[in-house]
Amino acid sequence: MPAAPAPRRDAAPSPGRRPSANPWRIDLRELGRRAGALQELDRTAPAPDGWKVELIGVPAGGEVQLHLRLESVMEGVLVSGRFDVPVEGSCARCLEPIADTLTLPVQELYAYEGSTTEATSEEDEVRRIDGDFLDLEPLARDTVVLSLPLSPVCTEDCSGLCVDCGLRLDDLPDDHTHETTDPRWAGLAERFGVPSDDPLASSPGTPGDDTTKEN
Repeated sequence: MPAAPAPRRDAAPSPGRRPSANPWRIDLRELGRRAGALQELDRTAPAPDGWKVELIGVPAGGEVQLHLRLESVMEGVLVSGRFDVPVEGSCARCLEPIADTLTLPVQELYAYEGSTTEATSEEDEVRRIDGDFLDLEPLARDTVVLSLPLSPVCTEDCSGLCVDCGLRLDDLPDDHTHETTDPRWAGLAERFGVPSDDPLASSPGTPGDDTTKEN
């Protein structure tokens, strides 16, 4: 029986590009520590829960597209590229649903353990490489949450809601108005059943005003 052919070395998937249990965690063994070494990274990772502000955020499990370049430098690994992130929320003016995709550029240095950068930086000043692995999730979370608008709008010229009926002004005719009752007469109008369009209800006079017009 002939021997099975030896597997080709170049046919095996590379560790840094092979999907793992956690797609945010990158294996750096393929990249190595030789300064100038490069690795392109294109993959999809699910967004964890909590990437949001009050009115807009990334849906939990939403597919975040990672388009990155990893470059080995003397002090660590420089990550540059972009995240394409789906977001959903509500317009701050009219409360209509919003769905969009944010394209967020990113550039961050991950320091090697024991490097000068790590030794001379505070805990929250630099991201660190954990052994042979690099965790992109905290970087993505910070980039996304800091980029979310606090008052998102469906369109830049959204007119909001009518203060009287609560309907969206952009869906109403230009002459949309509401009859209003003079608040000074509201109690009497309610007690005696005066219609809101009665002249008494919108009279500019003051309750109890017995001033008569001279002939």
